[in-house]
Amino acid sequence: MMKNINVILFDDFTILDALGPVEVFRCLDKIYTLGFYSMNGGRVRTNPDLGIMTRSADEIQSFDILLVPGGLGTRKLADDPDFISRLKVLAEKSEFVLCVCTGSALLARTGLLKGLRATSNKLAFDWVVQQGPGVNWVRKSRWIADGKYYTSSGVSAGMDMALGFIRDQQGEETAIKICKGLEYVWYKNSEEDPFA
Repeated sequence: MMKNINVILFDDFTILDALGPVEVFRCLDKIYTLGFYSMNGGRVRTNPDLGIMTRSADEIQSFDILLVPGGLGTRKLADDPDFISRLKVLAEKSEFVLCVCTGSALLARTGLLKGLRATSNKLAFDWVVQQGPGVNWVRKSRWIADGKYYTSSGVSAGMDMALGFIRDQQGEETAIKICKGLEYVWYKNSEEDPFA
């Protein structure tokens, strides 16, 4: 049965945060389908501007996997109560939630990470920690899975987390096969981030 990956985008998200994991999951197109959403739909601005068109999050019909990237846009959204409350609903409905970089700060603001282990971008780590004081933040981890929530360090670490998720769901052999196809060196040890 196909699983839907709902990618939530917003102005000034980091491109590789979203599209790195997307490229990993695209390699399993018989298992995963990808949909790009924003809270209100329409064009999402990036830097450089790719002019990505999204559908409204209200149109999501299957809540299998939610992917939340980070980026400079998270600084504004962390203080946007409407965005945070809508993100909380999406995350609660989803079977799994994968956050890349400062996307974990947005999830932390929902309160859903309280009491759980999580990580984030090491360069923005001090700011992220302030967004979720009840979270067990782990600076040294490349990515962390705690229950249905996966969080990763910055940018390329999202690809490592996506591969770790695939290892958890489809086995390590499948993840390694994807790495070979992408010519990507995977940091398999989630507990050690070389950039920490």
